Amino acid sequence: GDDIAWMKFGDDGRLYAINPEAGFFGVAPGTSEKTNPNAMASIEANTVFTNCALTDDGDIWWEGMTDEAPEHLIDWHGNDWAPGSETPSSHPNARFACPADQDPAIAPEWQDPAGVPIDAFLFGGRRATVVPLVREAFDWKHGVFLGATMSSEMTAAAAGTVGQLRFDPMAMLPFCGYNVGDYFAHWLKLGEQADADKLPKIFYVNWFRKAEDGHFMWPGFGENSRVLEWVFRRCDGDAEAVETPIGLVPAAGSLNVDGLEIDDADLEALLTVDEAAVAAEIDQVRGHLDSVGDSLPGTLRDELAALEQRLAG
Repeated sequence: GDDIAWMKFGDDGRLYAINPEAGFFGVAPGTSEKTNPNAMASIEANTVFTNCALTDDGDIWWEGMTDEAPEHLIDWHGNDWAPGSETPSSHPNARFACPADQDPAIAPEWQDPAGVPIDAFLFGGRRATVVPLVREAFDWKHGVFLGATMSSEMTAAAAGTVGQLRFDPMAMLPFCGYNVGDYFAHWLKLGEQADADKLPKIFYVNWFRKAEDGHFMWPGFGENSRVLEWVFRRCDGDAEAVETPIGLVPAAGSLNVDGLEIDDADLEALLTVDEAAVAAEIDQVRGHLDSVGDSLPGTLRDELAALEQRLAG
């Protein structure tokens, strides 16, 4: 996807954004007509592919593109490849890059220099446990706290790290070019300078919850639009939510699952907050915030204290 937005406040006090990039990129393996039809339509021409396999007729292929692999390929190393080979035909991080205007779903305003108004920010971590499918922050400060404490779970049992969290604040850990404490302060200052009623709402999503038997509870991919629909309706004031210690989650029946094959128990688990499990992670969250040092805004420590108080009842 494209991953840069330039944002500024408009004369009406709302936050506006433009996309300064000319194209899209994506990780190729796993991309298919089933998982991302708009991406497949976008890369039909004028596209650069890297580290993908080459078909005998000069086309490209990667794992997951089709249900069945071609009988013969030249792999990303330049060697002959056939189904059943011990190594994948394409590099796991093989990429494609194409002009953005080839996306059939791109908004008509994407080139408008005035930008488009921003209604919501969505943060997200890859969590197999604890974190619900979606939650809304109580307010801007709480939303910054959610972004600052984004995490995924370590799963290397041999290394003894199961249950440990890897924090990646706002998905910016590899990209933040200055002190991350100052970065958090910038987000907080932005909220202080704006009309709270005109600020975007902040949400935290998690597509990766797993049941005890290891299956993903949520189908993901295009079905994530159901969560986005709830987000949009929350922005419009039309969707119900339930308050929990970690934020506002969809009320029963407010998430549109019509036509979706999902187990009732899975859906309930996706929208339930295990307060004891959240409390068990508090020390790791505190350690993460402490690692920022003296530049950590006190507001974030206050948010952690407020979370502990809510969990204590």
